[in-house]
Amino acid sequence: MADMNLALASSVDLEAVRKNNDRVENLSEVVRSMVKTFVNEACGELDSYMSQIDKILTNDEGTPVSDDELEDFTLNLPSLLYLTASRREELRIKEDVAKAVYKEVFNRVREKAQGTVADKDTAADLAAQAEAISVIVLQRAGSSIKSKEEAAWEMLNSVKKVLSMRIAEIDLTKQSGV
Repeated sequence: MADMNLALASSVDLEAVRKNNDRVENLSEVVRSMVKTFVNEACGELDSYMSQIDKILTNDEGTPVSDDELEDFTLNLPSLLYLTASRREELRIKEDVAKAVYKEVFNRVREKAQGTVADKDTAADLAAQAEAISVIVLQRAGSSIKSKEEAAWEMLNSVKKVLSMRIAEIDLTKQSGV
């Protein structure tokens, strides 16, 4: 096996590999940028609020988070999550349409192409590359949005637990003081 890799390595055009890697990097940057645009549109408010929470939690003064701040988090996060989920569903509609457009282009070209089945598939794949990238962008954006939603839900659940513990401590203090 090692001899086969050595033989393969000696016959590889490294300049062609570098050019391919550069092309992949350039196209990836375009896709990343498009994904980022969709994610920012859907999650901008949630990202901003989560950053605000992070600043409060990681303050340099070491002061604990106030009950008022925790209550603010529990009131605002669900609303932001609702809006973000709604935007993600809108994006899923776009993804479904993008998939349909991809299939339409693929099938139309494949039907008109001549040659073997493999030749027809290759022609259709090449013709539908832009549509395939649109689908990929929307899928990646949806996945990223969902991850942000899940992190926000985790934050909300943690805040609720802290509030519950504080309420339990207050109740315990009241009971022992009576």
